Amino acid sequence: MNDERKALNEKVIEDFRNTGGKPGGMYESIPLLLLHHTGAKSATEYITPLAYLPDGENWVLFAANGGRPSHPGWYFNLKAAPAARIEVGTETIEVVARFAAGQERDALYAREREVSPLFGDFEKRTTREIPVVVLERA
Repeated sequence: MNDERKALNEKVIEDFRNTGGKPGGMYESIPLLLLHHTGAKSATEYITPLAYLPDGENWVLFAANGGRPSHPGWYFNLKAAPAARIEVGTETIEVVARFAAGQERDALYAREREVSPLFGDFEKRTTREIPVVVLERA
């Protein structure tokens, strides 16, 4: 991650926490959470702000990585260590990641495409299949 992206993430994290999980600006209408995950190689804890799709008691993430040709780092970290923690609103919740496949993946993906026009842009920028990650309470 470059320095500019790190600075943006730090600002979003600060805004998230200062507003009880409801940052404004470009994130005002996007459900946002903070994902605490452990580096697959470094064992360092990272915090990544991510948009999510609410799904009952679960939070669904899409490893779109802005349409880049590779999956985001947080995806590989969750593959290696699926136990994680999220901040949603003012709550901190222990979660376990699982990776949706088949009909479940397709249905969640279609829902995200409906609710997020930006997601469709990411999809057009890449040829890889965008993974769908379901976070469930631990």
